[in-house]
Amino acid sequence: MTRTARPVELPLELAPSGAPLRHRVADALIELLRSGHLHPGDTLPATRTLAAELAISRTAVLAAYDELAAAGFIHAVGGSATVVSPGADLAARAGVSSHVPPPQPSPSARPAVPAGPRWNLLPGYPDTGLIAPDHWRAAWRAAARLPAPSGRPFGQSNDQLRQALAVHLRRTRGVAADPADIILVPGVCAGLRALTAAAGMAGRLVAFEEPGYTEGRCALQSAGALIRPVPVGEAGLDPADLSPGDAAVYVTPTHQFPLGARLPAARRAALIGWARRAGALVIEDDYDGEFRYDVRGLPALHSMTGGPDVVAYLGTASKILSPGLRVAWMVAPADLRQPVRDALAVTDETISAPAGDALACFVAAGHLAGHLARAARTYAARRRELIAGLRDRVPELRISGVDAGLHLVADLPPGTDEASLQQRLAGAGLAVDVLGQFGTAPLARQALVCGYAQLPETQAAAAAAAIARSLAAGKHA
Repeated sequence: MTRTARPVELPLELAPSGAPLRHRVADALIELLRSGHLHPGDTLPATRTLAAELAISRTAVLAAYDELAAAGFIHAVGGSATVVSPGADLAARAGVSSHVPPPQPSPSARPAVPAGPRWNLLPGYPDTGLIAPDHWRAAWRAAARLPAPSGRPFGQSNDQLRQALAVHLRRTRGVAADPADIILVPGVCAGLRALTAAAGMAGRLVAFEEPGYTEGRCALQSAGALIRPVPVGEAGLDPADLSPGDAAVYVTPTHQFPLGARLPAARRAALIGWARRAGALVIEDDYDGEFRYDVRGLPALHSMTGGPDVVAYLGTASKILSPGLRVAWMVAPADLRQPVRDALAVTDETISAPAGDALACFVAAGHLAGHLARAARTYAARRRELIAGLRDRVPELRISGVDAGLHLVADLPPGTDEASLQQRLAGAGLAVDVLGQFGTAPLARQALVCGYAQLPETQAAAAAAAIARSLAAGKHA
């Protein structure tokens, strides 16, 4: 038998809490269903009436009714009346809610996200706080005015970004590339995997800096390349150590990662000469080539005589702006460009079109050039203060790799246990990498690899003091 709708008097009480008012009203009505004060078929008061009784805005009551209707607790009948739906009481007693309540952490629970270190000296991360917010928002607003990307195969997406990057690379790195020849990838590692497939390097030897960029090494290995570690010294990789059997060599010539060496001009020329004679490929990872301090900039390998034919140039927005953009670029030798594009099409590794458009607008408006100038000044000051702090408090450390980039190397006293020191520093609130993390075998040299991009100048002395204390603690352990 169908229940006749009837108006009911509701002993409605709103629970005191910080929850939105609409949730509190909805929760109070569900509680009446749970307690039996409301039953399926009952008619709820008009929103204006209930709002007056509760002395709250009608908007909140309307929102609560909409929420309950969406969850199936109530429904409209006869054009204006709102009635409790069949089964609503059962749902209420089963604990069903009209919304997801916010999590209530227990007093003893640990935070879901651990707090970051007091001093972040991890290398490879820029300070995104240096990006001018007005310029960043303007770039995204400009990108939002562009047509939505179609995502169709063979489309000419991100043309604006390629054009902007072509100008940027020519001005800052001496790399002359037609916009159509710039290949966009969602990270250097994606580019390395595509290069491995395009150049047929799977199952062949690739000479790789030792110690070197771990993620790059893993990317090549995952694509099937056989890594042959080549020791790196104070002047970077020595082309004389390359073998005729090497299909390619991976180098970071502007600021070797992690040791920080700048590959001299003579070795750069020798490297290109070796590649041309051996029919091999030079993979140039110019990951932070825009930042140089007190030294003359050296040209990118790709820009040197003979370079475009044998050098695959890789750059990234990760160090100049943010790793979160997931935008990198490649200028490959002419015979590899289409094979690289084909390899990327197979794996469907593309950049986000909106991120690419925003970056294009940011570069084209001149904001990137301004940002790089400001960031370089800030990083130079932070670098200077960290060096001063280390030399003052830990004079036994030999500091190197300071001419460019965003990190330096601090050699540790002989016999220092890197891993133990790293753990003590973590316990003291300082995050840092150690040299052993970047080798394929134990290294004779022990060192801290200290990024300074995110270390405020005012904290450099305190961070250096923490390193001094942790070193001293290790000696007395």
